[in-house]
Amino acid sequence: MTDSSEFITSESQVGIPAPDAKRKSHITEIHNLKLEDPYFWMRLSDDQKEADTPDEQTADVIDYLNRENDYKDKVLAPTIGMQNALYEEIVGRIVKDDESVPVKYRGYWYYSRFEEGNEYSFSCRKKGGMDAKEEIILNGPELAKGHSYFSIGGSSVSPNNNLLVYGVDTVSRRQYTLYFKNLKTGELYEDEIPETNGGAVWANDNKTIFYTKNDPQTLRSYRVYKHVLGTPSNQDVVVFEEEDETFYVGVGKSKSQEYIMISSNSTLSTETRYIKADKPDSDWTVIHPRESDHEYGVSHYGDHFYIHTNLGAKNFKLVRTTVENTSVDVWEDVIPHRDDVLLEGTDFFSSHLVLSERKDGLNNIRIIKWDGSEDYYLEFNDPAYMAYTGANPDYDSEELRFGYTSLTTPHTTYEHKFADRSRKQLKQQKVLGGKFDPANYKSERLMIEARDGVKVPVSIVYHKDTKLDGNSPLLLYAYGSYGSSMDPGFSSTRLSLLDRGFVYAMAHIRGGSEMGRQWYEDGKLFNKMNTFTDFIDCGEALVEKGYTSPDHMYAMGGSAGGLLMGAVMNLAPELFNGVLAAVPFVDVINTMLDETIPLTTFEFDEWGNPKDKEYFDYIMTYSPYDNVESKDYPHSLITTGYWDSQVQYWEPAKWIAKLRDHKTDDNIMIMYCNMETGHGGASGRFARFKEVAMEYSFMFMLEGIDK
Repeated sequence: MTDSSEFITSESQVGIPAPDAKRKSHITEIHNLKLEDPYFWMRLSDDQKEADTPDEQTADVIDYLNRENDYKDKVLAPTIGMQNALYEEIVGRIVKDDESVPVKYRGYWYYSRFEEGNEYSFSCRKKGGMDAKEEIILNGPELAKGHSYFSIGGSSVSPNNNLLVYGVDTVSRRQYTLYFKNLKTGELYEDEIPETNGGAVWANDNKTIFYTKNDPQTLRSYRVYKHVLGTPSNQDVVVFEEEDETFYVGVGKSKSQEYIMISSNSTLSTETRYIKADKPDSDWTVIHPRESDHEYGVSHYGDHFYIHTNLGAKNFKLVRTTVENTSVDVWEDVIPHRDDVLLEGTDFFSSHLVLSERKDGLNNIRIIKWDGSEDYYLEFNDPAYMAYTGANPDYDSEELRFGYTSLTTPHTTYEHKFADRSRKQLKQQKVLGGKFDPANYKSERLMIEARDGVKVPVSIVYHKDTKLDGNSPLLLYAYGSYGSSMDPGFSSTRLSLLDRGFVYAMAHIRGGSEMGRQWYEDGKLFNKMNTFTDFIDCGEALVEKGYTSPDHMYAMGGSAGGLLMGAVMNLAPELFNGVLAAVPFVDVINTMLDETIPLTTFEFDEWGNPKDKEYFDYIMTYSPYDNVESKDYPHSLITTGYWDSQVQYWEPAKWIAKLRDHKTDDNIMIMYCNMETGHGGASGRFARFKEVAMEYSFMFMLEGIDK
């Protein structure tokens, strides 16, 4: 494939100097300090990016990003053969003409399918049964033609099954235009609604929809509109506007189809209002007014609203209240709070209540019959796994769809029958190529003691033939923010690492919710440093236990996980041979000071507002960009997207420029900026694997793996 002697493993081998970014003086004065930022100029407004005639600053930025891409190409040139082979290997494991498990809803079976040779799927349905004639609701391959990026947002069928509303984004800024289609005739209506968040909810009259619009600058979803089919969208009525810039809004419909609900959410607070879906012109009623540190979600069943709430319940509980009176004074516990169990979610059926819980870092699915005669958990056997409720839109169904996967078990969809508790496998992800056998891989779960005595779960998988003698390469992944739990699921892509002797480890560090709500609170705001030290402590323990060594260990994280990468590079650069930081949030101070940037205002509860000196001082102790200093740094591959609305491209661009200014080593440091995509990377089913092949090849190059 490639002669490993041709690999480039130091900057001095490249033959051309690394890009040297311009420096322009820029001072930010805050708390009697003057912060110098010579790369502040890299920031561009959306108007500049989209202008037909770029100005001088835009030209300078694009020139710099292109030079970074050219340098990356030069460094990775010896791996092109490997990248191409890896890409073919990865996509070769995927079924090209795959089809989702059909879901029954209002007399139709809905599913999506791929045809070989296409990057995008067909959304389809059949009336009555799967033997009926197929109706193609959305032709993804046709709609995507002519677009370098294409994404369909939420799509929703009207209650009478005849109309479809769906959103389309062709820029990768998560700004969707809504379109309407007659499913009986195939006609596309003239109604078009731009700058939405991509989804819409039908009232029961089959002509009225509710949708949210984004602020054009911050992209915060802040208004809910009502649109009547056949009327101009510029006449749509604003039914609710969220004026608090730390909140965003969403609109949805109860599973019972009886209520439409608007939810205002910040990181730590919720407010929900509702109307009857049969009365789209009625006034909205607030279920419970917003209050600090109170999050809740609302479902409807029978004569009651069921509320998933953390009011006086750190790990959440389930209460109910009559529709007529939602005062907190009459809330009645259905599932009380438990100190050792996190109640993550609920699903309602006419006969059963299904709970998604988490205990000791593992998922559990609990099933309770409404009459109280049954209360049990589904059983799972792997040491580390991921179990979750799937698509269950049919309120009267007597079966539960749920998904299951582990580090060695491909994603599997099951049907659980309430009547006899039997389990039927509906589909398991196929791994093509004839080489995959679960018995060839070993999965482990460790509890690693952090420096303050807390036990951190780590999920591990490797090929059975890999020798754990301290010399095996290991990729350590984590996220650790927003209370998002990272569960150990199967990846056919990951086999390309495992089959070449890599160990893969996922650290369930504080900042997520793997071990309950307190796990999240112990990794945010003034406790954020725990996230970074947990990761370092897990890495050091894996070295001590003989899984790898610092010469062969790699770290990977994206977005807020990219913040983690930047922090550990500053705190413990000697622990890792290489770091892969995807769309990394690394310029914390500058971003959180700018409330015009998407996400900033409703992230104060996560990081703190640096305009408050106490928060500023703490953020300054870990902000990756602000803590770069003269030292040796690991080999690094940084990725970003020019159109990223979540972590703007200039954060990683500024970061790599500053790292090059200060690093004292000869290690490789490269950045790839995809000039056509945003936060989620390339659209399409297979295109994203080209970037994965690049990331894997980067590590293989450093390890001398040439096939």
